[in-house]
Amino acid sequence: MPYASGMLVLGIETSCDETAASVVERTAGALRVRSNVVASQEALHAPYGGVVPELASRAHLARIVPTLERALKDARVRWSDLDRIGVARCPGLIGSLLVGVSAAKGVAWSLGKPVVPVDHVVAHLAACLLDRPMPAWPALGLVASGGHTSVFRLDGPTEPHLIGWTIDDAIGEAFDKAAALLGLGYPGGPRVEREAVGGDPHAVRLPSAFLRREGVQFSFSGVKTALLYAARGVPGTARRPAPAAPPLTPDRVRDLAASFQHAAVASIIEGLDAALAQSGERPRTLLVGGGVSANKALRCALDGWAQAHGIECRVPSMAHCIDNAAMIAGLAALMPEADGIGDLGFVAEPMSRIARGVRGPTRRAS
Repeated sequence: MPYASGMLVLGIETSCDETAASVVERTAGALRVRSNVVASQEALHAPYGGVVPELASRAHLARIVPTLERALKDARVRWSDLDRIGVARCPGLIGSLLVGVSAAKGVAWSLGKPVVPVDHVVAHLAACLLDRPMPAWPALGLVASGGHTSVFRLDGPTEPHLIGWTIDDAIGEAFDKAAALLGLGYPGGPRVEREAVGGDPHAVRLPSAFLRREGVQFSFSGVKTALLYAARGVPGTARRPAPAAPPLTPDRVRDLAASFQHAAVASIIEGLDAALAQSGERPRTLLVGGGVSANKALRCALDGWAQAHGIECRVPSMAHCIDNAAMIAGLAALMPEADGIGDLGFVAEPMSRIARGVRGPTRRAS
């Protein structure tokens, strides 16, 4: 699908704890990232072991304007050079989303340029399209993040159709909880991966998170519970006390981390096998996005799976795995053209309609 060249899009992302802005240029055959600024709040939330919504929204308010200005400066463009504004409108923490959506509407109105609301989950797949030629379609899309484990069929970059999801914990959330169980701290995903390097992935057999039923569904809560029992022992009763679990020595922690990571990655591969079997026209590309796509073991497994099926595997650069605004701007650049400033009546929403399989118009501001 050809695209007009020369469009400059400002992307704004504030769905959780990253204040991000980016300028992306849409060329005839690719999306070129001109700037990508992320103001992290990791140190702010680390003492609490997770993101505190009220602190996150206040930090966004303080950082949004400097972040936008830095993105334009790094891209060497002026406000008047922008052709459209893209913003993440869902899913996420509602207070955080409101900061980004309000900023995007204000910028669009002041410049008289269209604002394009996009879904953060789908934007993770658009991260695979940045700074490289467009892939072959149709594609399978996997979003593996702290809030979602979703599988899509895509007929084009803006045409996702949900075919798989988790019924409880997302894979990234499960990694964070695994880290907490093992005393590794926050953020959990990178710390579990680091510990797993020196461990035995077959030391403890943990169940698969893939549910062997019709469709493509996952349940990571069971893997988390099995890890809990392996680390701290199975609960007993007053009449029949359970044997104590082996002590959590450094070696034991590494083995448990490796076993958990192995089970989580194997579950994703099982889900992709099921998705391939029911995806209709054979996909030519696998697009992978979300924070967990930075996990090296998952990347290696996905690459091997794609090669075995003759499919191109695309994962984002490390800078585009985490929440970032380049993926927002990239997806917004590929959306249909809007007249004038477009519709400013859209609202921020905490849930993704697309990742829940919901279609139809979004709510308008009253």
